[in-house]
Amino acid sequence: MRATSIRSVGVAAIVAVLAMGCAQAMSESGGTTTSATKAAELRTGLNTLLGEHVYLAAAATGAALGGREAEFKAAAAALDANSMDIARAIGAVYGASAGDAFLPLWRKHIGFVVDYTVGVATRDRAKQDRAVSDLIGYTQDFGAFLASANPNLPKAVVAELVKHHVVTLKEVIDAQAAGDHPRAGRALRAAYSHMRMIADPLAEAIVKQFPERFVARAR
Repeated sequence: MRATSIRSVGVAAIVAVLAMGCAQAMSESGGTTTSATKAAELRTGLNTLLGEHVYLAAAATGAALGGREAEFKAAAAALDANSMDIARAIGAVYGASAGDAFLPLWRKHIGFVVDYTVGVATRDRAKQDRAVSDLIGYTQDFGAFLASANPNLPKAVVAELVKHHVVTLKEVIDAQAAGDHPRAGRALRAAYSHMRMIADPLAEAIVKQFPERFVARAR
């Protein structure tokens, strides 16, 4: 399945589940989708989008470090398309303005990852350290954003989860730069698996925040 198709599945699942009045419409029309199914679709959609983010980021950094310009541009374009889809999913939950606010914030950490990758490629230790510092600071901003949108997502908890995302992705880049492919593969798997630790709590917090959207069909 192409990346575009995968993204479409993730976004479509979230938008379908979280559109205003979705649960009520299902109930009134006699639909059979249960609250558990809709919650599962939300979790799956978020995991799909965030997991793809990791793989596309790794594809972009690997190509950049390898000097494969055309491949880097293609991966970077796909990564940004994924970012827009994640923002669209946020907008489906909290409104278009929230999605619009989310997108530049999300892109910001990708920019810091690029800075770190450039620092590694040029062996510029100061640039690497600055990028890592920027990424750690970013986790607080991201945690604050989600906490302001959902009271079930404490800022400190979100920040720590995102910090771990940053650390695991850094491990992928370091392994790629060293030409250690087995290590890079292991690091990528770990980075991908960690995204579930973000997507699952986020889905659970949304269900808790908007229980009316996940009301089971009356029997």
